[in-house]
Amino acid sequence: MTEKNLKPIFIAGPCVIENMELLETVAAEVVRLRNKFDIEIYFKASFDKANRTSLNSFRGPGLEKGVQMLGDIKSKYGVPVLTDIHESHQAEVAGQVVDVIQIPAFLSRQTDLLVAAAKTGKIINIKKAQFMSAADMKYPMQKALESGGKEVWLTERGNMFGYNNLIVDFRNIAEMKQMCERVIMDCTHSVQRPSNANGVTGGNREYVPSMALAAKAFGANGYFFEVHPDPDNVKSDAANSLYLSDLEQVISNILK
Repeated sequence: MTEKNLKPIFIAGPCVIENMELLETVAAEVVRLRNKFDIEIYFKASFDKANRTSLNSFRGPGLEKGVQMLGDIKSKYGVPVLTDIHESHQAEVAGQVVDVIQIPAFLSRQTDLLVAAAKTGKIINIKKAQFMSAADMKYPMQKALESGGKEVWLTERGNMFGYNNLIVDFRNIAEMKQMCERVIMDCTHSVQRPSNANGVTGGNREYVPSMALAAKAFGANGYFFEVHPDPDNVKSDAANSLYLSDLEQVISNILK
């Protein structure tokens, strides 16, 4: 593949939809940063976190209400939106509103899910599973493209490193760029400590800025951040979510 010098894109938003006030707070900052830095940025939030560690964990408002809330954000703030799906029947509903459909890492080999997402005609962002190599990702990508997908992105988010820990092999970024023009670094999920905090996922948000810069060195041209005004009290991915107030400096450092 001939490499194109694509401008970096950014994906940012809360892990899960908690309420409309949160979405508006984050969206306003996302738009401000878009205008300040003249960047392409997507607002991200999940309507359902179907892969939480505990049955008692908060999951979100669900498909119909969540997609409606994302549509309201898209209309009010003029920002493209991204959300993830966990079941194939969700693709059609989400695809009526969102600009990018994301395939979660745990589900990146699910054929029916990839095919349903591709049929919407939307951009598909496939997150590399924690148990897969970069080379393995050509198969999910082929499933999406051969099912009618017009544009596919691939996202690195770390690999399992024993129990309750992840490690990032940044060579994956360079290898995935040989098959895909847009390769994104998930800078927040890559610092997770899965299920290591009494039934919830832990993490090390202090390493998020370094993850972004290391990914840039290996050729990443997209950066994914889960952000929240008060991440210590967020309802999902608290330990690895970035403070919303820190996002500006992180983006500035990437663009330098």
